[in-house]
Amino acid sequence: MKEDNSERRDYESITSFLGSWGPFQRRIFLALAISIVPNGFFGAYIVFVAATPPHECRVPGNASISEAWRNVTIPMETVDGVARRSSCSRLNLEVVGRYSAQSLVPDVDVNVSEIPLEGCRDGWKHSREIYRSTIVTEWDLVCDEAYKSPLATSIHYVGVLVGGFLSGQISDRYGRRPALFLTMAIQTVSITAQIFSPSWEIFALIFFFVGAGGNSNYTIAFVMGTEILSPKARVFFCSLGVFMGSAVGYMALPAVAYFLRDWQTLLIASAASSALYVPLWWLVPESPRWLLFQGRLKEAEDILRDAARINKVDAPEEMFTQAETHEALAMRDEKHNISVIVSSCNMFSLTVVSSFLWIVVNVGYYALVLNTSNMHSDPYLSCFLSAVVEVPAYAIALLLLKYCRRHFCQSSTLFLGGVFILLVHLIPTDITSIPVVLEILGKFCMTSSFCVVYTYTSEIFPTVVRNTAMGCCSMAARIGTITAPFIIYLAKYYKALPYILMGGIAIAGAFLCFLLPETFGKALPETVSQMQPICGRGAGQEKEAVNQQKPVKYQTKESKL
Repeated sequence: MKEDNSERRDYESITSFLGSWGPFQRRIFLALAISIVPNGFFGAYIVFVAATPPHECRVPGNASISEAWRNVTIPMETVDGVARRSSCSRLNLEVVGRYSAQSLVPDVDVNVSEIPLEGCRDGWKHSREIYRSTIVTEWDLVCDEAYKSPLATSIHYVGVLVGGFLSGQISDRYGRRPALFLTMAIQTVSITAQIFSPSWEIFALIFFFVGAGGNSNYTIAFVMGTEILSPKARVFFCSLGVFMGSAVGYMALPAVAYFLRDWQTLLIASAASSALYVPLWWLVPESPRWLLFQGRLKEAEDILRDAARINKVDAPEEMFTQAETHEALAMRDEKHNISVIVSSCNMFSLTVVSSFLWIVVNVGYYALVLNTSNMHSDPYLSCFLSAVVEVPAYAIALLLLKYCRRHFCQSSTLFLGGVFILLVHLIPTDITSIPVVLEILGKFCMTSSFCVVYTYTSEIFPTVVRNTAMGCCSMAARIGTITAPFIIYLAKYYKALPYILMGGIAIAGAFLCFLLPETFGKALPETVSQMQPICGRGAGQEKEAVNQQKPVKYQTKESKL
């Protein structure tokens, strides 16, 4: 018997009976948004945990030198045009002790500048004015060991890379919900274990697993909201939902860190925030869209009927047509994994371009996040300003995503962000307020761009490999986040270099996004064949492909909030 293609509908048409903004959708929206709040906390706590306070060589209290010689034992040095006490060297104590024993007066009987220097053989004395302790003061990660602080952050982002790759495949194969709670568990256990780190090496190793779980549950929650919510509610979720949840956690971080100035106590508070995950087990169901395209119709129907009950609407007696049932069952035998991405020239090209775009956005965003402690003399105020600016940035991203083409959304935010960041190094160093304002404006634009790239990518790839593709892009983005700490570290050699690199890369990304297809106002693709071609392959091919994908009664209902 010939199958009637006219009976097939897309997912939005199948679920239109639920409405667009009922109690079920609000529950999903809030639950997934709350699941992201700890991520905002975890994503930047390293700014305080690994902060480097002012420090200088320790001069032992039992050293046999007079007070006059003790006062000059730490030499002066000029850094960025400012004279200050040296952080990594001191006068040779043996020579100083000999002069002191002879009752010679420094800079009167002896030219102090001619005394040879030595390293900090007795360790360092760290300022306690801002921080009681950090991993830097705990394990003396300064001078020759200073590279270990940004290295720990880079190791964390290597964990994010590995976690994004594996969690994407787990999510697409075994389900969004199991992958979500698995990554939440990994994140919670790891950050709890990190509290008891006996050394930098163990801290960095555990930080790898914190990264593997943290960003992965962020991405999976984003995908779940994208798939479960209606088209217009999806736009709100992608900006005011998942990202605003992250902003709330980010804003809470400096407030908590202000009162808990010990790195281990701050980690305890971070681990405690994971308690928000517990009630989500009973609030977040599996993605019915994913179940449908895995051929698990009974489970998808049960969730949709439960959603209808919550929304107090009547579900249709027959949820799926015979044609839709046959199609879903046929797709059950099709196994999609990362090989699908490389087997299709179009999908591979889209993945490569999207990955480069994610690298660009992540370099700018995370480098600015990690630079917050250098933005103002008060690191807590700097971090709070960096967090607060994300709220209007996500609101602007919402308006852009709701009313503007994706090319404009992505290119405008990247271009303006790049310009503001480049302007920072052109301002004379004696004018302190203007660079801070420019850096905040740059962070504003990069935050909006960060929000847009998540939404844009989720609209390009089909349901069957969406989480895998997002995981690949997230994995590639770690190239940006792994290098971000060292981009900031370059300021030790040339203060303007980080801003030149971040700004130039952002402006280049503004033009790169035009290679991707426009997705504004179009239904989410469900299968590989429904994907749009990469720009430049010909409008005729795209039009033909779209026409072939449209069955006679293939409807997409745009719901109103």
